[in-house]
Amino acid sequence: MSTPSVQVETRGAVALVTLNRPDSANTLDLETAMDLLAAAMTCGRNPAVRAVVLTGAGRQFCFGGDLRAMAERGTGADGYLRELTAYLHSAISHFVRMDAPVIAAVNGTAAGAGVGLVAMADFAICARSSKFSLSYTGVGLTPDAGTSFLLPRAIGGKRTMELLLLNRQLTSAEALDWGLVNQVVDDSQLLEESFKLAERLASGPLRAFGKTKRLVAAALGAFESHMVLESETIASQAVCAEGVEGIEAFLHKRAPDFTGVTE
Repeated sequence: MSTPSVQVETRGAVALVTLNRPDSANTLDLETAMDLLAAAMTCGRNPAVRAVVLTGAGRQFCFGGDLRAMAERGTGADGYLRELTAYLHSAISHFVRMDAPVIAAVNGTAAGAGVGLVAMADFAICARSSKFSLSYTGVGLTPDAGTSFLLPRAIGGKRTMELLLLNRQLTSAEALDWGLVNQVVDDSQLLEESFKLAERLASGPLRAFGKTKRLVAAALGAFESHMVLESETIASQAVCAEGVEGIEAFLHKRAPDFTGVTE
């Protein structure tokens, strides 16, 4: 039996959800998106789970979408991305709306959709060495994982555009200053500090927390419908000339050339 790409482990009243593709920097392929939705549903349905910690196995939190898996689909990449983002966005909706507070414990780098997983969490704690990068337009793609909806509300529109169009990388200190994370800790203390917060929350009024989370989610308005728009946009962009050039350049470790693209 193969190891699941997302693992769920309960430690008392806290569920530890771990993205488990360390050899691929925990990039998100279709199987991982499906497993993440299953993990979110498992946490949401288990009455014993009163807080959730989300992290990545190995050195990185999540490098975003698996570009190699997209490239392997060729002209079918649009359908593949629609299916992948349907599972990913459903997982995010479950985490946002479940009773249990969700804490992102960010180790290493969060890129692309990995930043979306940080933004959707109720709290985020990152290691001092952590870095954050959106990276979508750098490979000719567009945002997904709720990033184009959540980030303007968390850090402001102009800072969001700086990350999305200029692909600026944020350090842990900058992420804290911008409001993307709540706390920065020494790398060796990341899980310990995340569990301290999770255990504190787990001792609190779960139903009140859940209702409060859903009040905040209601204030987000058309979050789910916006993620549908994200899915359609990234799917169409992946098979146009810019997306094909960007993905191929990334996989072949060369700079993309978008200047000659007319499509």
